[in-house]
Amino acid sequence: MRYICCALMVIFSTEIIAQKNEPNYDESKIPAYTLPELLTAKDGKTISSSKQWDKTRRNEILMDFQRFVYGKIPEGAVETRTQIIKETDALNGKATLKEVRMTFSRNNHQISMDILLFLPKSKEKAPLFVGLNFYGNHTILDDPNISLASSWIRNNEAFGIIDNKATEASRGVRHSRWPVEKIIDRGYGLATIYYGDIDPDVNDFSDGIHTLFYGSGQMHPAKDQWGSISGWAWGLSRAMDYFETDKAIDNKRIALMGHSRIGKTALWAGAMDERFAIVISNDSGCGGAALSRRKIGETVGKINSSFPHWFCDNFNDYSNNENALPIDQHMLIALMAPRPVYVASAEGDRWADPRGEFLSAYHAGEVYRLFGLDGLPSDKMPEVNQPIMHSVGYHIRTGKHDVTDFDWESYMDFADMHF
Repeated sequence: MRYICCALMVIFSTEIIAQKNEPNYDESKIPAYTLPELLTAKDGKTISSSKQWDKTRRNEILMDFQRFVYGKIPEGAVETRTQIIKETDALNGKATLKEVRMTFSRNNHQISMDILLFLPKSKEKAPLFVGLNFYGNHTILDDPNISLASSWIRNNEAFGIIDNKATEASRGVRHSRWPVEKIIDRGYGLATIYYGDIDPDVNDFSDGIHTLFYGSGQMHPAKDQWGSISGWAWGLSRAMDYFETDKAIDNKRIALMGHSRIGKTALWAGAMDERFAIVISNDSGCGGAALSRRKIGETVGKINSSFPHWFCDNFNDYSNNENALPIDQHMLIALMAPRPVYVASAEGDRWADPRGEFLSAYHAGEVYRLFGLDGLPSDKMPEVNQPIMHSVGYHIRTGKHDVTDFDWESYMDFADMHF
């Protein structure tokens, strides 16, 4: 009898643990929360003008995100060498394909990242969309002129990636997420970088950009120092350094777009680097656009346990403790102001909490109104496939966690409005 009771207790305990680890998708089970005040400074004073925001509150929030979520980027000069690797016609003469290699050296360490550019054939400087990709530049278009990625890549036999290396079979396998010809036909250029060139997406800080900044004997970032998201954001800013030198690019009209973890990266890069004129988050979820305090779908605790290298170690202090955070993600989106920002969700992507993404964008509007600009008009979500476009844009579309032509058409429409 004792053994039966013990067995039942084990089964019961296992069921409780399983239930505890199950993600919540029920709005009625979201715990009570109060969002941190966007427009109250740390000294208690109310922020009532754009000047006060720029002078005081913006920097307070930026520093909190650095300290508690994404980590501080260490200071220090980096030797940078830029080479044009390739320049040729593409898309039947509609565009110029260019490959640019940026090599960064410091403290006897060196890494390189390759920027793939498609620029429309025009006498005028081209506005540009820029974003990181997950499996190598060669995967966005089946074009033999695009160099195969040489960095470590996560294995995916369906994509022709074996032994963590790209193969010819992986050319163009992600073309559905990058409608290059449509972007060129709309008059925009496109730049992309394989994010693993900057930092491989594994819980290991022995390679990638972090090694260039280690102190003597250091093997891991300090608790308040950058994780991979900050590393990838750093790489995007270095790409912007190059864009400012390319006479074919209008560097005042560059839109930064990111999907999923790269959507988190796009928001953080756009917050830190105000040279990006438009910032776009696609299905970025927890640690991106979604409010952390809602604890629905992916949570801070879940993301920290699954991807501990993305954020700084301080973020672990808020796993299952979101209400203690002095910030939430609506404040991240507000850091883009007064620049246009667009947040997109997918109806079938419940893990990323579409309503939490929408509410972040909605609450960020408080800051846009300080600049005399329109945020989202209501806290009621729009109908599916009905974009709202003001200085803050939002849509929720049909479908799953992905980047679709509908997304891209919306982003280009948004850029048309603001460029």
